[in-house]
Amino acid sequence: MTRWCIFLVMVLAGLTVASLALGDVALSWRDLWKTLIGAQDADPQNAMILYDLRLPRVLLAVLVGAALAVAGTITLAIMRNPLAEPGVLGINSGAAAAVMAVIVLLQDPPMLLLPAAGFLGAAAMAAAVYLLSWRGGTSSLRIILIGIGLGSLASAATTFLSAFGEIGDVQRAMIWLAGSVYDADLVKVRFLLAWLIVPLALAWMATRELDLIRFGDETAKSFGQPVDRVRGFMIVLCTLISGAAVAAAGLIGFVGLVAPHVAGRLVGPAHARILPVAALCGAILVVAADLVGRLIIAPIQLPAGIVTGLIGAPFFASLLWKRHHARG
Repeated sequence: MTRWCIFLVMVLAGLTVASLALGDVALSWRDLWKTLIGAQDADPQNAMILYDLRLPRVLLAVLVGAALAVAGTITLAIMRNPLAEPGVLGINSGAAAAVMAVIVLLQDPPMLLLPAAGFLGAAAMAAAVYLLSWRGGTSSLRIILIGIGLGSLASAATTFLSAFGEIGDVQRAMIWLAGSVYDADLVKVRFLLAWLIVPLALAWMATRELDLIRFGDETAKSFGQPVDRVRGFMIVLCTLISGAAVAAAGLIGFVGLVAPHVAGRLVGPAHARILPVAALCGAILVVAADLVGRLIIAPIQLPAGIVTGLIGAPFFASLLWKRHHARG
């Protein structure tokens, strides 16, 4: 695992340097170095581009990618379904419906209200899925089915609001729903980092529980695990982690599906190894998606969520194909 972590850190460092140097105004490696070390002959404009625009954007992409990957790892373990991701818990659809409602129904809502609405919508939907799936206990199948149903209901509400809302308001909501880190700043980065520290630490401490519940409810119970409480606790952690990421950057899809699978293939099934590697893979994926989105049709910038969708959709299709042929 150590070798893979070192390799992934080096890849992430390379992407970070490229993201800091490349853009509408390209910085040479010499100018970038002078600005980073605070040389006296450094151009003040380069410092503004680096510290006010690009560095917060890269840091937010790293945090969002790592958070989505960890949340996806938790979801795969508790659902025991290789196609599951945090969206199964209603996080994406709940956040989308809440943000759309705020933008369309309120007159000029403050920008700070959108992340709060996204997080509250995600949390409310995840809570509803868990409560409705309770039948003297929970099961991954009930959670998935109810999550799909409530997610469809929330998506219908989002579509209804977009159909009858003002065009300008709907466009604002669609930009947020596409998923992007373009409006990053250090305040948002610090807030997200402070929010994620405790849930990520708890997820790391619960790796043994994730290993047990992955083998099935009966097997986990035979080892003394309180399966329902563990599953509920993991859903709370997943909502705290993924909901915060969605609130900060909108809906960046497929990261929670791709990163855990890649990590599992690299380091095996133990979650003590999967979690850090998945976090690095998720950070790399979002940073790379943001960089590609900025450069591929410059000066127009594609949201990172569109780029990850272009990567994740074929990956999802390959998982479906492998699952179908494995059963056949």
